[in-house]
Amino acid sequence: MSGEHPAVRNGGDLVVETLQALGARTVFGIPGQHALGLFDAMGRGRLHFVSSRIENNSAFAADGYSRATGQPGVLFLSTGPGALTSLAGLQEAYATGVPMIVVASQIPTAGLGARRRGMLHQLDDQALAASQVTKSQRTIQHASAIPSALRDAWTEAITAPQGPVWVEVPQDILLEPVSTPPVRDITAQAQPVPARAELIEEAARLLAEARRPLVIAGGGVRRGQAEAALLELAEALDAPVICSPGGKGAFPWEHPLSLQSWIEDVHMSELIEDADVLLAVGTSLGEVTSNYFTLAPRGRLLQIDAEARVLESNHPALGIHADAGEALPALRNAVVGLLSEHEPQEHDGAARDWHGHSPREVVATALDTVRDRLAGQGLEHELDFMAAVRAAVPDGMQTFWDMTISAYWGWSCWDARAGQFHSAQGAGGIGWAYGAAIGGSVGLGERVLAVSGDGSSMYSISELATARQHDAPVTWLIVDDGGYGILREYMEGAFGQATATELSRPDFVALAESFGVPARRVAAENVEQALREALEAEGPNVVVVDTTLRMFAPTHLERPVTL
Repeated sequence: MSGEHPAVRNGGDLVVETLQALGARTVFGIPGQHALGLFDAMGRGRLHFVSSRIENNSAFAADGYSRATGQPGVLFLSTGPGALTSLAGLQEAYATGVPMIVVASQIPTAGLGARRRGMLHQLDDQALAASQVTKSQRTIQHASAIPSALRDAWTEAITAPQGPVWVEVPQDILLEPVSTPPVRDITAQAQPVPARAELIEEAARLLAEARRPLVIAGGGVRRGQAEAALLELAEALDAPVICSPGGKGAFPWEHPLSLQSWIEDVHMSELIEDADVLLAVGTSLGEVTSNYFTLAPRGRLLQIDAEARVLESNHPALGIHADAGEALPALRNAVVGLLSEHEPQEHDGAARDWHGHSPREVVATALDTVRDRLAGQGLEHELDFMAAVRAAVPDGMQTFWDMTISAYWGWSCWDARAGQFHSAQGAGGIGWAYGAAIGGSVGLGERVLAVSGDGSSMYSISELATARQHDAPVTWLIVDDGGYGILREYMEGAFGQATATELSRPDFVALAESFGVPARRVAAENVEQALREALEAEGPNVVVVDTTLRMFAPTHLERPVTL
């Protein structure tokens, strides 16, 4: 029939077919000139494409999809400016260990390495630009290599430490005809990262003999799906557990051994330091988790992490290179075995002695102390606001938080319950929440909440069009305090005044409505009811709250910095 194209498959089809066979269902990105063969092939496949309005938000969306669903997010990028614009988004995924497959187009193979030719979008070394924010980079040289390269990339992305993997395909290879059968027999499995037996045995011995064991649970516990093993280990040891922001939800919030996630409070730092054996699992003990590098453990530190380079990066430790999903069950079994070999009175809860107090008494006292400290700072408004948001959000709903004062409070006080708490604390870039929430909502097929400030929301305001186009069920809570609130507070605290933190901003309600997204502005005292109504609605919507939140006192400044 006139006007029909011949049914010739090409390299682009191999990309789409391979991703489908590996389990991909959704792709995020923006079309571009060198990638048109890829997007044309997608029209012949079954992949659902979600088109963002700028590439860094596409990366955030693929990141949020992966966090929400547990499956790798897939990102399609065009060459040069499109690829480079995604890098800020990829930095967050790389820093947080989020598995993603990034397929970027490239200039034709004849131009690779020949910058002087002046091709459109050409870079001296595009893969090198991506090397700072991806686990590895591959450049395809022949169409027949595409399936194997994507299989290997998928395997690497889901193998701990997880992260984004970069695959670039030149324009001519995407368009190159292929005669091989459609890809269907290809699979990828994560490679196990188990702990060495002698290290588990030594860690178990130290924990079983400890009088004051304590656990710091990081994001690696969640990524390794090791929550059940952590709970059983903590109960066997009668050991308090505190979660980092990334580890929030790894341990039950209301458990009598739960120190929750008040890890930035000086009283928690002092309690952690008093442990005679401290188990840090799935965390590098980085800036936030170490209370801004003031944490100085006095006992023996055991550190488990899937990324070998973070072991002992901040403190001497018995470093155990392993995925938490592999190590914690093994450690639990070893500890339970050791404890069962002794008389009950030697290793039951009474054997744990925090200077005359039981571990559960110590946990209750520590949480009371935190509450008393906050009560003395005049933070009733902030506590009421966070409580109102928590009361409005269903227990099982996933939430996505930007780098804003609300999120900083959330790191410490938010009970994730049956949902999941996601934030951008890995790289700390702003503008992450809304794009990630769109990806999460698309992946889950259910409503999620995004929380931003007025400053961070402007980084992703164009994605209102994406939400509307794809009818993404995202409720976006924008806390409007007239500027970069956290930077304002930092500067006022450090210098006595803030400079360049105040912002001219739009009428968010009118702007959202211009995209066809329902929106309303409310006072802080009405946020709970407004959110309840928004979370029960259909499609995307926005709630803007006029309020200024303050942070609790920077407890880390009360202590000398120890590096």
